[in-house]
Amino acid sequence: MQQFSKNFRVTLTQFVSILFLLVTVISISRWSTIKLGDTVMWWIIESLLIVFFLLARKRYFDKSMNWTIWPIQLYLGWCLISIIRGVYVADNYWEWKTLFSTSLVLLLPLSIFISMNTYFVQSVLRTWLKIALPLFFVIVIFLRGDALGHYLVPISVLALFLPILPTKWKVIALFFLAVVILGSLDSRSNVIKFSVALALGLLFYIRRFISKFSFETLRLSLLLLPIIMFSIGTIGMFNVFQIDKYVKGSYTTNVVMDGKTYKNDLTADSRTSVYMEVISSAIRNDYYIFGRTPARGYDSKDFGYLVAKLTNSDKLERAYSEVSILNIFTWTGIVGVVLYFFVFFRATYLAINRSDNFFMRVVGLFIAFRWTYAWVEDFSSFDLSYLFLWVLIGMCFSTQFRQMTNDEMKAWVIGLLPKLRIK
Repeated sequence: MQQFSKNFRVTLTQFVSILFLLVTVISISRWSTIKLGDTVMWWIIESLLIVFFLLARKRYFDKSMNWTIWPIQLYLGWCLISIIRGVYVADNYWEWKTLFSTSLVLLLPLSIFISMNTYFVQSVLRTWLKIALPLFFVIVIFLRGDALGHYLVPISVLALFLPILPTKWKVIALFFLAVVILGSLDSRSNVIKFSVALALGLLFYIRRFISKFSFETLRLSLLLLPIIMFSIGTIGMFNVFQIDKYVKGSYTTNVVMDGKTYKNDLTADSRTSVYMEVISSAIRNDYYIFGRTPARGYDSKDFGYLVAKLTNSDKLERAYSEVSILNIFTWTGIVGVVLYFFVFFRATYLAINRSDNFFMRVVGLFIAFRWTYAWVEDFSSFDLSYLFLWVLIGMCFSTQFRQMTNDEMKAWVIGLLPKLRIK
């Protein structure tokens, strides 16, 4: 019986690791010059991953930790209610399709059942680094646009632990970080997220000068900043998205699409109109408290006519936007946004105030940053970026990770690195 349990554990871990590899392919499919599967195929893979998360809960999740993850349980419970409501709301093919795909995204917090386990997270990362990282040099030939950062998401995770990597792996991590940051400057989101991960990882070198109070102050600042900026933007005092009004000079890059070169203004305001459409749609249709469910999107003049034409529908709706928090708001309402905030608040609190090692505090700051950035972009989609966000959140809730010392964390990180044959 013990042998069966051990084999089941290995098999489950292997399947989850393989599915993470396949999610890598899903993450870059829209930027690939070759066809990488179809919608049904990706739905099957995504559904399997959700199922394996549930299987992991039964076998490997410490039930005594239920009291710790109550914010995630509340958020998941509300998402489930929103999904059920969506079943009654959907009334055509496209809305049912939106409901199914969006529901899978909202169920990603179920990854908590593997991400609180040090063995699982280590296995998933090691498999990805062993297989997906070398394949990058082949796959990159068929990639364009934002694909680099979407493919190399685990490298941003590795950046958080950069100081304790062996020298050879430091060089490898820095190389791939440079590929994303310098290789696609027009991909603002990837450049920002990878740069922040690197900057936070480097804090280890000045750790003697950083108190827990400093971490806590920065944590609270990052969590409250978007709420404050949204409030003053709403009353017209200051719009952080209109950077071009406050920054002098021209900041553009050349973007190649379909064989043609276009100018991309890095200071252009592409968010204010989205915020206005999402909020006005919610107020006009009276779903701002409970959300429009995952089956529906928001009314959009900018995109609605194009979507209606493509779907042969009379509803001028866009299923989701580029801004993560606006998607949560549209699908689950203010209630969902508040519960979502509690997840980030509690996760970052535990990581910074209840950890015995420096690196979990760094992870906590990165999660706080991702909450802030969710108000700017950070797509809510079933891809590596959003999946690893929830993996890192799970690590923050995990006593296994938080009770490690710096030396134990170093041993764990070294354990997830494949052996190199570089002389």
